[in-house]
Amino acid sequence: MAYSALDLLRCPACGAEHDADRVTNLCGCGSPLLAAYRLDRITVAREEIAGRPPTLWRYHELLPVRAPENVLSLGEGMTPLVALPRLGAEYGVPRLLMKDEGLIPTGTFKARGAAVGASRARELGVTGIAMPTNGNAGAAWATYAARGGMRSLIAMPTGAPLITRRECAIAGAELHIVDGHIGQCGQLIARELERRPGFQDVSTLKEPYRLEGKKTMGLELAEQLGWRAPDVILYPTGGGVGLIGIHKAMLELRDLGWLNGTPPRLVAVQSTGCAPVVRAFEQRATHAEPWPDPHTVAFGLTVPKPLGDRLILDALYATNGTAIAVPDEEILAEQSRCARLEGAFLCPEGAATLAAVRHLRTTGWLSEDDEVVVLNTGAGIKYPEVGDAT
Repeated sequence: MAYSALDLLRCPACGAEHDADRVTNLCGCGSPLLAAYRLDRITVAREEIAGRPPTLWRYHELLPVRAPENVLSLGEGMTPLVALPRLGAEYGVPRLLMKDEGLIPTGTFKARGAAVGASRARELGVTGIAMPTNGNAGAAWATYAARGGMRSLIAMPTGAPLITRRECAIAGAELHIVDGHIGQCGQLIARELERRPGFQDVSTLKEPYRLEGKKTMGLELAEQLGWRAPDVILYPTGGGVGLIGIHKAMLELRDLGWLNGTPPRLVAVQSTGCAPVVRAFEQRATHAEPWPDPHTVAFGLTVPKPLGDRLILDALYATNGTAIAVPDEEILAEQSRCARLEGAFLCPEGAATLAAVRHLRTTGWLSEDDEVVVLNTGAGIKYPEVGDAT
């Protein structure tokens, strides 16, 4: 049996198919590409997965790296699924769970996408990666590029967390600090790539394999719950790759016959200071319009127009989900409340999902019978400059 069942890359917008064994970015129509697998070639039983090492690579048949010797790993994956009983009781959602990505290498869920994306890039002959970032993604990609002996070119806004700047620098990245937002960082990267042969643009959804790493959050959730899905998953949505990936994971598990029961309703959580997906969802639109002057303490949510907006919205509509924006003061309040009641120090983006749970229970969108999973996408200690430290 092959290590990976990867077949080809398919465009979700125009249906075009692309060779998965060539370095590829967007489809000619401008859409992100999705990795497609020959699920009929996967013969391992889901029960056998439990006997494999506790990393995301335990699902290697559903990941794009063709040979195990090309895997770049720091032990990422299999993060805990933690009950939050005190918060759940306060919210009126007693079956509240948190998948805690703060315990992964580099301290955020970005390590998943970087591990798989960098592994596949190196396997295809890429010698350097380049990307704009709000901080954590750049830190993760710089780390895994170093792990694979590749160069890295990173651009981040001046407002990005200082610790992520240090992570990039210590991993040997060529780091550019831009006085602006992530879109302006992307413009710098585009200019630089024109004169750097061997580099690949690994910006959010501009290559197809970061998404494959992120989808392992969904694969793990299903396995941790006994090969079923929770009723609702709330995801802090900036670029939205994780939300798209979790949705893709659930569909693949369903098609494999590994997932029991009803798929989860997905919720995109944003800040009121940058909520392009929420606005588009409320208008029942297929695309988001750029958000003017984006600003929030949850810096990872500062994405004025995600490239994968259509895929995010499609996932919300398909699962009868929703999108909600919460203000910064509530994000910080829930961050403190979670630490005091549950002993868990969430990143601001993760805390946004708790504020969203409170709102959705108040409006009745969530019921007390729902099993609800929130994604904490990083460790709170990576944001020492955010919130009240007294």
